[in-house]
Amino acid sequence: MTDAAPPSTPALDALAAAGVPHRVVRTERAHSAEESATLQGIELGQLLRTIVVRRDENDYLFVLVPGGRRFDWAKLRAHLGVKRMSLPDQDEAQQVTGYPRGAITPFGSSRPWPVIADASMVDLPLVAIGGGAHGVNVHLRPADLIAAAAAEVVDVTVPDATTEPGIGATS
Repeated sequence: MTDAAPPSTPALDALAAAGVPHRVVRTERAHSAEESATLQGIELGQLLRTIVVRRDENDYLFVLVPGGRRFDWAKLRAHLGVKRMSLPDQDEAQQVTGYPRGAITPFGSSRPWPVIADASMVDLPLVAIGGGAHGVNVHLRPADLIAAAAAEVVDVTVPDATTEPGIGATS
């Protein structure tokens, strides 16, 4: 992990312009959430994945999901009051966010889609979210992320059975 000045990205520019307190952490490109958390020196649950969800044609949202959890389609559909949603393929996700798969973040996105942050992240001391390029990460307080992204905090995840201790986990 290094704190060297990474190349600028729209996400980093947006955070700086908004005056959001954060720290940029640059690592080598990780191949899993577990590896990314290790490289950043944080717990898996502090690592937020940004999932792009399509509600309807040309209507998307970002869902922030902590590592070790997965979003629950039924909870999300019930909250949004929709019957159908889908995940765009990587080309479509890049087209609607401006970011490649694995580097998607709501900050500096090409369009300001709504953001839903899973409630399980609220009480964490620090979270990490992508900084708009592979290996560029942003560490900040959950409250600062929620405020800066105008995120709605909702319980939309469940534990990922493969990461629960004793269930499919390997040491």
